[in-house]
Amino acid sequence: MLTTTTLERLLSISLARGGDYADVFCERRLSTAFRLQDGRIHEGAFVVTQGVGVRVVVGESAGYGFSDDLSAAALERAARTASLIAHAYNEGARSMNVTSSRVLPLYDETRSTHAASEAYVGLLERADVAARRYDSTVIAVNASVSDELQDVWIATSDGKCVHDHRPLVTLGVQVISKRDGERGNGYAGDGGRTSIAFYDQRTPESIALEAAAISQTNAHAIPCPAGEMEMIVGAGGGGVLLHEAVGHGLESDFNRQGVSLYSGRVGEPVASELVTIYDDGNLPHERGSLSVDDEGNPGSHNVLVERGVLRGYMQDYMNGRLMGVGSNGHGRRQSFRVLPQPRMCNTYMPNGESEVDEIIRSTKRGLFAKSFAGGQVEISKGDFVFMVAEGYLVENGKVTSPVRNATIVGNGPEAMTRVVAVGNDGRLANRHYTCGKGGQYVPVGVGMPTVKISSITVGGSNVG
Repeated sequence: MLTTTTLERLLSISLARGGDYADVFCERRLSTAFRLQDGRIHEGAFVVTQGVGVRVVVGESAGYGFSDDLSAAALERAARTASLIAHAYNEGARSMNVTSSRVLPLYDETRSTHAASEAYVGLLERADVAARRYDSTVIAVNASVSDELQDVWIATSDGKCVHDHRPLVTLGVQVISKRDGERGNGYAGDGGRTSIAFYDQRTPESIALEAAAISQTNAHAIPCPAGEMEMIVGAGGGGVLLHEAVGHGLESDFNRQGVSLYSGRVGEPVASELVTIYDDGNLPHERGSLSVDDEGNPGSHNVLVERGVLRGYMQDYMNGRLMGVGSNGHGRRQSFRVLPQPRMCNTYMPNGESEVDEIIRSTKRGLFAKSFAGGQVEISKGDFVFMVAEGYLVENGKVTSPVRNATIVGNGPEAMTRVVAVGNDGRLANRHYTCGKGGQYVPVGVGMPTVKISSITVGGSNVG
């Protein structure tokens, strides 16, 4: 996107007033998306985004300038802006040299174009037909597909220059059913860092039928009873609970600032000894994976919690440097317009030893939350509220009635100490999750095996 000479000049200008470190982040993103509603295409878009951001780090602060104008004058102005904001002392110009290096690709680097528009529309039409054929009670189908090709080039003042070509496809289907006056909503989706050829195997029909089945279940669900009860968290999609209730609290900025409940607790027990939590940025084709993060560091396997003991945090460059441990590949940003932050990639819990049937049989009265629709978490306390997208009662060791309007209320670290069983059916979720933090949104992966928590507060519309 820019020549080596231009990158070196921008780095030199950015550090002309001094500074500990500087980097240049160049981005070109080509995105296409279509949305189907009421049996026809309602939206179609093709978007090109490109620009350059320049960062200068001084101590615990950073100056940042960016430009979507790629002229030499505009880029140099962005570099000088970053230098001025950083408030460094006047040191004079530095000579910069960067050397390009190749990174290990985790996804297809050869795809440089999108498919024809008809191919994306065809996927949505197939999903619509399949969902409506599922049952006569289906009253609405909404579907969307997106395909993104993002290229990033990152040059740093310590001489590094890397490029990453990142594909990302997403297909999601929402189905609404109506039975006996009650509506049920179901959603399913899949995708990752691949191409729409992915949907030759994971077909739009299979995604639509999964969403339709969930909507049917929710249409005849009973009001959820409220109170304290056992909870079984479903494999895959249940990982949203892990991501929100625990994962954010393990990002390094919250811990360096001392606002997380996990601050200063590395080496201490923070969960049941059955709990191990990883975050990986290097899983091939997964939604949250990165050959290099947005600071040029390789995605890696990070052990956050091991058998209940806190082992470390997710680090970007700045927080890792200030905490004396360095980056472990978690510097992420939404676009060239914003500074990177420490963020999750693919957060999950590995397999345990329990059979799922055994976990269900051991539950006398509980809620089986197969997936979640969203929620809120307070990082400083770990308190959370989650809405259950698909849930069932478990009574005397058997899964019985589906329930609606279920919420769970609790505390993330406390819930992790109450884990009494971990299943052997772990997987990452087949959903396209996007994580928000500080006004920025990035794609992530979540996952876990079936997990049993001994006690949780369940909110519902039926006291029982």
